[in-house]
Amino acid sequence: MTAVPPTSREEQQATLDAAYAVCRGIAAEHGKSYFLATRLLTPDRRAAVHALYAAARVADDIVDVGADQPGRDPEGELLAWSTAALEEVRTGWSDDPVRLALVHTYRRYGIPIEHLVDFLAAMTSDLDVTGYADLAALDRYMWGSASVIGLQVLPVLGTAPGVTREEAAPHAIALGEAFQLTNFLRDVAEDVDRGRVYLPADLMAAHGVTREQLAAKRHSPGFAALMREMVAVTRRRYDDAAPGTPMLARESRDCVRAATALYGGILTEIERADHRVLDRRVRVSRPRRVAVFARRLTAAQLARVGSPRTATSSAR
Repeated sequence: MTAVPPTSREEQQATLDAAYAVCRGIAAEHGKSYFLATRLLTPDRRAAVHALYAAARVADDIVDVGADQPGRDPEGELLAWSTAALEEVRTGWSDDPVRLALVHTYRRYGIPIEHLVDFLAAMTSDLDVTGYADLAALDRYMWGSASVIGLQVLPVLGTAPGVTREEAAPHAIALGEAFQLTNFLRDVAEDVDRGRVYLPADLMAAHGVTREQLAAKRHSPGFAALMREMVAVTRRRYDDAAPGTPMLARESRDCVRAATALYGGILTEIERADHRVLDRRVRVSRPRRVAVFARRLTAAQLARVGSPRTATSSAR
């Protein structure tokens, strides 16, 4: 059944604001580094990024319930959620708060629906695919799980005068992949507990690392060497992304710089832990996160001066 919006403009606005508030709560709870960085955005952009994050998080959580909550039907739940989301982007409204904010963001910023299709396809593959033969195979998966996330966010952040989305897109893709690879390296133990390994199988074999070793949470010199190689791969993606930041709208750049510093900082923490991520969760400390935010705050505030995009309401 097609969702029908409230008849009055005031009710529609109130429903939209409530939907974006739900997304903000999800982002605050689950994406602390991202959430802190989004505080550097203008309010309208911030709400839209929260909507994109929350939708990705909900879909990802549906996939993970199969490992965490026996008796659930993640395949059926994801299909239902995906079908509804795609239809609602086309029709323009949803009765689900996260999907409503997603629909509004997609339509407001002219985000191609193909990006959502590709993301949902990647989430669906997580239900069956448990590993990747090599980096090329992992990259193909990351098109849907990471690259299109960068492409979704790009219209929200905006580009500098004279820069087209097409020119900035390769760097947005690289940053999405860099963030995703960082997650993979941090979350090796958590992912293997769910039956999935996002480390290329050929590199694992070259370093004498097995899935059984990962499942047993057993660190070794070979695992440390594998992680060093993957950290280097990830840093090259950050390098590929870097030229894209000056291409963004001025008032969006400090958010991206902060997010890059915070997520890139996870790689540094992995190195400081001697790549021991199997028996602990490596994270950037709260003082470090606050310090990165504080360094960018003044620059972000100055960038907002005179910006025409300072609307505080999510639907205006």
